[in-house]
Formats: sequence, C-alpha cells, structure tokens
Amino acid sequence: MPRLKADLALLTAAVIWGTAFVVQRVAALESGVFYFNGLRFLLGALAMAPLAWRSRRSTGYALNGRASLGWMLLAGLLLFTAGTFQQGGLRYTTAGNAGFITGLYVVFIPLLMALLWKQPSRPVIWIAALLSAAGMFLLSVTSSFTLNPGDLLELIGALFFALHVMLIGWLANRVDILQLSAVQYTLCGLASLGLAPFMEPQGWSSLAGAWWAIAYTGILSIAVGYTLQAYGQRLAPAADAAILLSLEAAFAAVFGWLFLKEMLGAQQLLGCSLMFAGMLLAQAPQFK
Repeated sequence: MPRLKADLALLTAAVIWGTAFVVQRVAALESGVFYFNGLRFLLGALAMAPLAWRSRRSTGYALNGRASLGWMLLAGLLLFTAGTFQQGGLRYTTAGNAGFITGLYVVFIPLLMALLWKQPSRPVIWIAALLSAAGMFLLSVTSSFTLNPGDLLELIGALFFALHVMLIGWLANRVDILQLSAVQYTLCGLASLGLAPFMEPQGWSSLAGAWWAIAYTGILSIAVGYTLQAYGQRLAPAADAAILLSLEAAFAAVFGWLFLKEMLGAQQLLGCSLMFAGMLLAQAPQFK
C-alpha cells in the first residue's frame, strides 16, 4: 500500500506538470515571461513558507548557516535560469514539444556527470543520448533544416534543469529541503521581477488575464507538484519514479492536443517516441 500511494503521488505530479505546460504556453503568448514567472514563483514560495517555518529548527544537516544559504541561492539561480528559458521557449513552440525537450534533462545528467566529473557511465547512456538527439531532430528541425528557436530555448532550459537536479541531489541530505524550496522559489521570483521592467516594458498590464495561470502554476505546479514528487520518491522504488515522472512529457503532448489543438505529424510522433525511449534508457542503471 505505501508503494501504491507513492506511485499515485508521482503520477499525479506528472499529470500536474503535463497540464502546466499547457497553462504556461497560454501565459507565454498572452503575458510574456518575467512578470509571470516572478509572481508564480513567489506564490509557490508563499505556499511553502508555513512548512519551511515549521522545519526551521531542524538540526543534523551537514551544511548550516552561510554555507547552507549560499548553496540554496545557487540552486535558486539555476532554477531561475532554467525557468526563464523554458517559459521563453513556450512563446515559440508547442506545449508538447516543450514537455519532451524539457524531459531530456534525465539524459543530460549522466552525460554531464561523465564529461565534467569523469564519473564512469554505462554504454546505454550514450545510446540514450543518440536516440534523444535523433528524436530532437525529427521533432524540431524543419524541412529547411533549421531548428525551431523555441525548441532551442527549451533545450538550453533542459540543460540548466539538469544542473539544478544534480545540485538538489547533492544538497538533499545536507540542508532542509523545505527551506531550500522556499529560498530558491523566492530568489526565482525576485530575480524575475527585478528583470521584468527592463525585459517587458509593457509592465503589469501584461498580466491582466493571467491570474488564473499564475495561481495554477504557483500553487499546483510548484508547491503541490514538488511536494508530491518528494513524497513519492521517498517511498517508491527508483524504477517506478523514473517511469512515472517521465510521463510528464507524454501528458504535455496529450493535454496540448486536447486543449490547444496542437497536432503532431508522423515525423514528430516518431521523434517523441525516440526521445521518450532515450529518457527511459537514461534511467537504465536504476532498473536492476
């Protein structure tokens, strides 16, 4: 029963994040990037604040004080960069494309560990990378052999998401996760709002019809989604978590088709299939 509850939590998180791509796509077209991201991340931080406050007296972590805060701020900076590229890319690409390309962070992680930290990787990782690259080509490259600019922004965002996940994995047992979440969301929100007047001169008027999207992504996608992920990964086997969280990309494509009438041709469907296979293969060391 605990495993079933954990799997349901992970599946719910994947559904929420899949629908969030649709909501963010609508917001990107109507409201831009920085004001929208600023408010949704601050709302997420506000939702996490009570839990973070309750855990403020936690002890026994490897990092404390200034060192802890410094690493939390770095995590926030990486998340801010990843979120900015992701939301910016959604102005020029579909929710389905964004979901699949963002999911490539699971392929980037072992590649970065092998290339930057010289950690040995299984041959299956390089197969996963080749499948993902082929899938990305079929999904994103047009008949004139040019890459969709929105997909390129999503790819850069996926790289920063990979760096963020790697840092969070290192910090998981060194700092309080609830406090980490509140700090990094706050930094994301403040950094986005700080840049907003320079990047989006239309000002707050751009948010006139986006309050529902801010509420949905701030409370459900950020606060609820990440909480469900933390709960699920604490109790579910790694293989369960890998498969269920990877479904986020598929849900993004399905909900993009249902609500935004986004269509995928045969070539794009093949590309999505290859990328999804690459995502699962990148988790292969966990399937023992």
